[in-house]
Amino acid sequence: MTGRDRIVRELALRTLEAARVAGPDAVAPIVQAGHPVLRAVASPYDGHLGADELTALLALMDRTMRAAPGVGLAAPQIGLPLALAVVEDPGAGDEEVARVRERPVLAHRVLVNPAYSPVGDDRVGFYEGCLSVVGYQAVVARPRAVHLTGYDETGRALDEVLTGWPARIVQHETDHLNGTLYVDRALPRSLSATDAWGAHWGSEPVPHEAARALGFEIPQTARPGAREEPR
Repeated sequence: MTGRDRIVRELALRTLEAARVAGPDAVAPIVQAGHPVLRAVASPYDGHLGADELTALLALMDRTMRAAPGVGLAAPQIGLPLALAVVEDPGAGDEEVARVRERPVLAHRVLVNPAYSPVGDDRVGFYEGCLSVVGYQAVVARPRAVHLTGYDETGRALDEVLTGWPARIVQHETDHLNGTLYVDRALPRSLSATDAWGAHWGSEPVPHEAARALGFEIPQTARPGAREEPR
């Protein structure tokens, strides 16, 4: 184990000890933009923790994500530069929004050392927010489909293609592990505070009204929610 690995392990153990002292329902503080850990490349997870320790850390991340609430959380967001993330999305409650955004239910899963690459040329733009950039949202154009690789918490290899909102979530969380925030990829003119005025932009199935009002173009090479014709 390298010196950096030992430091990362010690940080993780301190985080777990603080959660143990706080009680079984403890959540971890979510660090905000400006914290250096959010701009560092996370260390690939390589057995830094024992099995029980890893289970406890992932449980802490799950509780923190759900309490926020959010649909994903990367370890750097709780101050740990480790390439771990958890994701879970109940999906869009509105059927039309779910169709247009391609947002089905995403069952809980763990990503260990994830990486992604675009599949095809289609890009779609939607509003995103982040638990580490509280109070704001902005439109990010991302690949509609990505090839996800990595491992789950049991060491099983991940090798699959994700489309729509699940692909967006995976990209967002994996970016965290590379020191990238969604605002780095966002359209600056779309930036909106999630206050009484700006919040409704994010509720549009596609942010056409926001684009007209704020003066930006939605970069898209695919029409969100379009159904492919049978071949």
